[in-house]
Amino acid sequence: MVRIGYTMMTEQAGPRDLVDHVVGAERAGFDFSVASDHYFPWLDSQGHAPYVWSVLGAAAQATTRIPLMTYVTCPGFRYHPAVVAQKAATMQILSQGRFRLGLGSGENLNEHVVGPGWPAAHVRLERLEEAVGIVRSLLDGDLVNHHGTHFDVEDARLWDLPDAPPPIGIAASGPASCALAGRLGDLLVAVAPERDLVTAFGEHGGSGKPCVGQLPVSYDPDREAAVRRAHDQFRWALGGWAVNAELPAPAGFAEATRYVRPEDVADTIPCGDDVDAVTEAVRRYAEAGFTEVALVQIGGDQQEPFLAWARSALLPALRAL
Repeated sequence: MVRIGYTMMTEQAGPRDLVDHVVGAERAGFDFSVASDHYFPWLDSQGHAPYVWSVLGAAAQATTRIPLMTYVTCPGFRYHPAVVAQKAATMQILSQGRFRLGLGSGENLNEHVVGPGWPAAHVRLERLEEAVGIVRSLLDGDLVNHHGTHFDVEDARLWDLPDAPPPIGIAASGPASCALAGRLGDLLVAVAPERDLVTAFGEHGGSGKPCVGQLPVSYDPDREAAVRRAHDQFRWALGGWAVNAELPAPAGFAEATRYVRPEDVADTIPCGDDVDAVTEAVRRYAEAGFTEVALVQIGGDQQEPFLAWARSALLPALRAL
């Protein structure tokens, strides 16, 4: 059975609302939750980008059961990997073992703010690999001195360590990142139901490990309203990560998607209140080998009706997959 998760989408709601939403998700019966780690929204219409680590700390105290996860954090530009390790250890303690650390090579949209420039994709993967090694060593309780190609660490040690380190997920979208995820990750993180990703992850050491996907939906009893909202706030998702990782600001995403039509979005994202449409979209992940799928309800002000629908109709249907 595929585990069904809930996404705290930090680009579309403020910090207090996000905590309320994940409390509602726990009550609705979701199996886990994930949270995006952004400095900017993709589009101005989304309207938010609070500091997710503060939100997660509050969520850990406001909930009792639901697992929490970053989806995903880049440990190489805005954050030094030694700082990411400290955040992750603290979150694992606050959540009493419910935290998973999702890591990825980053997006220009969020990382450009500290002014390092934006390197080529293969360099970003090199940075991610080096960063994961640092994070793991610190979470294992080591005293770390590291002088690598991309990072320096001087006499670093974590003084507050959880009983067990949080599992580390690695985001992947192609062969090179899947190979890295298989070698270094405890789970795979992806946003497309592609069997090749799961296969490559397994071939490089990830066989039998969890594979977590993500699916946007736009719930509304009025399907046209759902389509309009999805187009307004989520049309950026049709660009693919080869484009989306490179754009530096919401204005770039708006320009890149100016010719995307509402019907184009509706062809890709389940819109309305059709349980079968969402079930079929989740089924595609399951058939590709994913073991978990985190749903994203589009629209920060639409979470309460979505959660009520999920509890009464959607989750029971998805449990039957």
